[in-house]
Amino acid sequence: MTTTLTPSAPSDAVHADEHATYTAARERSAVLDQLIEEQAAGDPARFRVLSGDRPTGPLHVGHYLASLRNRVRLQDKGVDTFVLIADYQVITDRDAVGEIGDNIREIVIDYLAAGLDPERSTIFAHSAVPALNQLMLPFLSLTTDSELRRNPTVKEELALSGGRPLSGLLLTYPVHQAADILFCHARVVPVGRDQLPHLEQTRAIARRFNQRYAAGHSVFAEPEALLSDVPLLLGMDGAKMSKSRGNVINLRDSADETADRIRTARTDSDRRITFDPATRPEVANLLTLAGLFLDESPQSVAERVGDGGARELKEVVIEAVNEGLREHRARRSELQRHPGHVHEVLRRGNARANEVAEQTLATVRAVMGMAY
Repeated sequence: MTTTLTPSAPSDAVHADEHATYTAARERSAVLDQLIEEQAAGDPARFRVLSGDRPTGPLHVGHYLASLRNRVRLQDKGVDTFVLIADYQVITDRDAVGEIGDNIREIVIDYLAAGLDPERSTIFAHSAVPALNQLMLPFLSLTTDSELRRNPTVKEELALSGGRPLSGLLLTYPVHQAADILFCHARVVPVGRDQLPHLEQTRAIARRFNQRYAAGHSVFAEPEALLSDVPLLLGMDGAKMSKSRGNVINLRDSADETADRIRTARTDSDRRITFDPATRPEVANLLTLAGLFLDESPQSVAERVGDGGARELKEVVIEAVNEGLREHRARRSELQRHPGHVHEVLRRGNARANEVAEQTLATVRAVMGMAY
């Protein structure tokens, strides 16, 4: 029997509550970012960060702008940074792992090309850290079936699965993420707005573990969200940017391939270029993309293009993206010539993650009276 999760239409009161929650989260995030700016260099562990990616395909400009650049920024501020390649999570909504080995290697190359330093950031693979995954069992005891079924990401992924049955792996996806975050005692998790429910589930698990198994002592701190300021980018077809849709600009694309992809981007027939996300989303998306690489507002880019129309707009975007990725591509090309170095980075990251995870699991067992 196929399990269905059918969301009801949200009421105005629900929308108002969600808006208030998000506003409060943004305010806390701004305070957290300021604290990192001022204090991270003197106390790296206090702001330890966990972030990551699923190796389902190549990373694209959305990853670069929304997460990679921010990870490098936090690392350079002195934050102890853990970066997870979530290979087990590939099969939450897929029947096979695909070219996972190649995908992981390419992701590590992009991490290093973007500026992540393996001496300061721990890059590791999910499946290589058994103690991390063992935390799933006690954490599952702290989570209810109804909580998992109403998680927005679980609902969305199920809706996109083409009617396939809900797997136990997808249903428990929020608990996997809690284990990812709590195994290394991450205190900061960079997220987008749609990921806030995942982080709230993690906070609940940490709180419940302390109450139920640790007699109120703080074994796990409740991590805080660091919200991204990068807006959601659309793909070149005007739909949500997605590796599976093939509507993205991959970081491994050449300058010519990037230009070809941008020239196929959807726009409209209005020759005057203006930034109007509500009525001209495709044009606004290109303006935003150029602005993020140029460190300008999309309105400023629009004024520069003026009456140049879609053709000139796309040429501005092509130049901005290709120039913005020029150094990344150069470093990427060099790293591809040294596969042994890439492998060693992952091996060392896995070793450190295992050391941290085993210490955490030993503490959990002791607190639960299971240290036999």
